[in-house]
Amino acid sequence: MSLFVPAYRALFQSGELHKRAIAAVEHLHTCNLCPRACGVDRFADKTGACRTGRRATVVSVTPHFGEEPGISGSRGSGTIFFGYCNLACTYCQNHEISQPARDTSGAPEVTAETLAGHMIALQDAGCHNINFVTPSHVVPQILEALIIAAQKGLEIPLVYNSNGYDSLEALKLLDGVIDVYLPDLKYLNEEHARTWSGISEYPKHATAALEEMLRQVGYPEPDEQGIIHRGLVVRHLVLPGGQSDSVDVISWIARHLGKLVYVSLMSQYFPAHKVIGDAVMGRSVSREEYEAVVEVADRLGLENGWRQEPAAAQYYRPDFSVAEKPFEDIDDFIDDPDRK
Repeated sequence: MSLFVPAYRALFQSGELHKRAIAAVEHLHTCNLCPRACGVDRFADKTGACRTGRRATVVSVTPHFGEEPGISGSRGSGTIFFGYCNLACTYCQNHEISQPARDTSGAPEVTAETLAGHMIALQDAGCHNINFVTPSHVVPQILEALIIAAQKGLEIPLVYNSNGYDSLEALKLLDGVIDVYLPDLKYLNEEHARTWSGISEYPKHATAALEEMLRQVGYPEPDEQGIIHRGLVVRHLVLPGGQSDSVDVISWIARHLGKLVYVSLMSQYFPAHKVIGDAVMGRSVSREEYEAVVEVADRLGLENGWRQEPAAAQYYRPDFSVAEKPFEDIDDFIDDPDRK
């Protein structure tokens, strides 16, 4: 067990974590937890864009070995995949769990006690951290469950793995709670955000969110095994045809977040969901497109982080019909010493 003590332990001991949870839950009455600010009463089980009512939906709970090496390490990242999402990306590779009809998802709504139990089970399995995947719409539910999990001895870092479309108000409720922020920065072009993610002002909100995340947790300082216990890691998925504004995104990161930030450049895009057959997005990213982005990152001095290999698009395809092991093929690929 690491000597690192997560920040939420101090908030739990002082009682501040309880206050944060109460404040977060109040937002559910007229929900404004993400920049959409739908204003629905989730206590009455009304739903807005995220299709989530009073309780969180959990799709999968499992150790995951295919995250960034500093997150998965040798024992896996304890992923808790929440159902639904506050975006509606037309190319979402997890659309079966992020955009199902509410009455056909098949995933259970969970109590705070159950969610806390998932956290403890992942810690008992030896995972390096608890990795909340797509958490932006369930911040209150996470905080409620964290109190119970902390009472039961949870003491490993928390990873907030989001699409970047997070509100500053929700993030401030998480200040001192989250240890590692792992957000996307999808694009900096309003038209691309509207076309491919169905949302306005994504660039404005995502860039503000990333700056707040950096303020809270700073730059990663991996331990001797390369594990990140605290800090900001920014993900960027390169899309075909320049639709991810990758050069602008990388330039913004270098200019506003600094050269010490960790950046995960991802080549794993493949056509999915609504863009299969699309004239622009209906193909994988070419080696030349991806390498051009890597070249920009190198030129700007963004040396910290990771770059996926060209074969990633073939293998990084989780199967959520197998909730216990949705990443089995990915993990086998990661462990294959002969992969190219």
